[in-house]
Amino acid sequence: MFVSKIIEIISLINEKVNGVVWGPVMLTLLIVAGLFLTVSLGFMQFRKLGFVFKNTIGGLFKKDQHNHDASGVSPFQAVATAMAGTIGTGSIAGIATAIVSGGPGAVFWMWISALLGMATKFCEIVLSIRFREKNEKGEWVGGPMYYISNGLGLKWLAALFAVFGMVACLGTGNATQSNSISTALQSTMGVTPWITGAVLTVVVAAVILGGMRRIASVNEKLVPFMAVFYVLCSVVALALNFDKIPTAFALIFKEAFNFKAAAGGAAGYGIMLAIHYGFSRGVFSNEAGLGSAPMAHAASSAKHPVDQGLWGMFEVFFTTIIICTLSALIILTTGIWSGGKLSGAALSIASFDAIIPGIGGVGVTLATIFFALSTILGWAYYGEVCMEYLSNKNKNAVLGYRILYVAMVFIGAIGNLDLIWSISETMNGLMAIPNLIGIVGLYKSVTTITKEYFESKKQSPLQK
Repeated sequence: MFVSKIIEIISLINEKVNGVVWGPVMLTLLIVAGLFLTVSLGFMQFRKLGFVFKNTIGGLFKKDQHNHDASGVSPFQAVATAMAGTIGTGSIAGIATAIVSGGPGAVFWMWISALLGMATKFCEIVLSIRFREKNEKGEWVGGPMYYISNGLGLKWLAALFAVFGMVACLGTGNATQSNSISTALQSTMGVTPWITGAVLTVVVAAVILGGMRRIASVNEKLVPFMAVFYVLCSVVALALNFDKIPTAFALIFKEAFNFKAAAGGAAGYGIMLAIHYGFSRGVFSNEAGLGSAPMAHAASSAKHPVDQGLWGMFEVFFTTIIICTLSALIILTTGIWSGGKLSGAALSIASFDAIIPGIGGVGVTLATIFFALSTILGWAYYGEVCMEYLSNKNKNAVLGYRILYVAMVFIGAIGNLDLIWSISETMNGLMAIPNLIGIVGLYKSVTTITKEYFESKKQSPLQK
């Protein structure tokens, strides 16, 4: 009785905090910060988009993208680890929830969040490289806590970020993901959750106990495979529904500026709901502004901060503009969403299955497993970096966190995670506050570094 009362009180407090964290104020901060950084960088994500692609995905066959030394992982391994954390179930379930709750117009505002987020994430990563440090093993470590502490001198704020990040990693990046995998396998193949949990625990332990290098090595292979697999499945499905794509796009643009509540289907949604769910789910899909991905990018052996920052821009574009758009179009072209009976991953699976009966549902289930597993591995490293910072690089503390993280994989697979998910979501949002203070406070460092970089290449995007 006493325990249940404590849980109830914690739940009520968290609900209030969550309402503020993911309410209008936070979304406004993310939008304003994105606009401010976009202007400060001279609209770089638009003016230099071709340069971004040429020097990221276009340079994958260059040796410098795969080379690394004893102090770090390769630039591509770093971005693969970061994308492992961002291309999660949000790319499948998150977009479905946004459409059901905010209407098709939410997709448009998700695009806007991504375009602004490209500037935000670029700044995060440039700063993470600029202010990173080496640990006792001689490896690079960095992230918001380091540029807040070393750049702004606000150690207490840096510590707050690390605490929020560490808790969020256990829930959002771990337990909820393993739960998604066990639920998917149980519903489609009848696999008992504890079996799924046991197998996942062994797999995750084998990878993360080997540290960042092993995590990066696995993600370097897993992320491209799962991304290509999902894109191919989506392209095939959309090819079969090709004639309905123009109507889906028209619906997205029409509902993005719908000031009146729609009748029928999901709860009435106007422009404010579309903006709210578009931006909030957009942030969940690409994590721009949260400060998570910079921790992975800081481990890169990249020689210049901007070189790694370009990968951050690509990361946001690919995750939200490409992956989430494909998911959205599949959902909208089937029309199942308008019934209001399904949401999340169930809606995505039903939509795929409606286009490709039998095969479609299995394909999305496999994608969900790969996406969730990659997220678990990516966020494992984020938690380690947070603990390493808080414990002043104490090896035993980091090992203890790894063991706790592995245990949470099993707990997540077999348990009911409503409260864990809710608290983790709150902590996830709280991470953004100190991080946004850090990147806006240090924006001049980013613009100076970026200007010097492009001037050295005779093509500065900041020249008036």
